[in-house]
Amino acid sequence: MSQHASLKKSSTVGAKRSVLKRFERVKLLQKRGEWTEGRTPLHLPKTTPEA
Repeated sequence: MSQHASLKKSSTVGAKRSVLKRFERVKLLQKRGEWTEGRTPLHLPKTTPEA
C-alpha cells in the first residue's frame, strides 16, 4: 500500500507556518512591544508571523 502524499517528507522544511505556537506568539508580542511582564499567556491577541 502506498503512502499518502501528505504524510511524505516535505520539501519545504524552512517554510513559514501560518499558525504560531503560544511561546512564539509571546515572543513576537515582546518584539513588537505589545507584551507586558506578568501578563497571563492565555487569551492572546491574534498575530501574523513576519514574512
